[in-house]
Amino acid sequence: MNIAVIGIGLIGGSMVKDLRKRNYIKKIFGVDLNPDHGKEALASGLVDEVVELDTALNKADLIIISIPVDAAKRLVLNILDKIDETQIVTDVGSTKGGICEVVKNHHMRGRFVAGHPIAGTENSGPGAAIEGLFQNKTGIICNRHESDSDALMIVENVYKLLGMNLNYMDADEHDKHIAYVSHLSHISSFALALTVLNIEESEKNIFDMAGSGFSSTVRLAKSSPDMWKPIFQHNSAYLERALDEYIDQLHDFKTFLKHNKQDDIHKLMTKANDIRRILDGKVKEENKNTIEHEKAT
Repeated sequence: MNIAVIGIGLIGGSMVKDLRKRNYIKKIFGVDLNPDHGKEALASGLVDEVVELDTALNKADLIIISIPVDAAKRLVLNILDKIDETQIVTDVGSTKGGICEVVKNHHMRGRFVAGHPIAGTENSGPGAAIEGLFQNKTGIICNRHESDSDALMIVENVYKLLGMNLNYMDADEHDKHIAYVSHLSHISSFALALTVLNIEESEKNIFDMAGSGFSSTVRLAKSSPDMWKPIFQHNSAYLERALDEYIDQLHDFKTFLKHNKQDDIHKLMTKANDIRRILDGKVKEENKNTIEHEKAT
């Protein structure tokens, strides 16, 4: 299978790394507006050729749109206009409502599969691509009933080859839930970084005194603003709700601290500890899936 990756970065690059390793790919065509990214991807062997969009569309069986969600929303109709009934288009965006709305009335809608592989790091660009990024992660496919069965099957197979666990959701439901479990985390991290930078004048103090807790919490603040600005914009309604709830929780902590209500603070933290039950269960499930995968291979 020939694959075109539009946007040669962390997600698209990591996908083709693993797919090439599994001998799924015949040839990889890279498309990127940044010429340095194209040169880097070509030099590292991440792609076989760096080409213009139209050339990639003429040669690829599967087209992966791996660019910021606002750009993907603008580009997808142009791509669907130019492909034939045998080609498949999928995206990897962190919001799904916008792109699904744009394509819903297109005569080639069935060739599009709305996907979101939930994986990543704070890094970007071709050099950020790594093997095994998606192993035991969740791959969400939205509005699957709007995709042709053969297109859906190909994207499902790709996710399975990457080691992902498939989940299916309505696009709007996806955006509502992802606002809480992903997008809010990024805003919290950006806000924490800004708070520390504004208050702590000494960079040396930040470097010397920042423990692993701070480093892990603020890690997401190193994420690309070019990627996350449109995500926040496209999911602003649900993200505003998430922020309102988050601010309420922060206000409770502040109020209890101000009035020295230690028992109330303890109750809040005890209630928050319940997240451990959920996350520990997720870890156990991931470990189980790893063992099963290793047995199968």
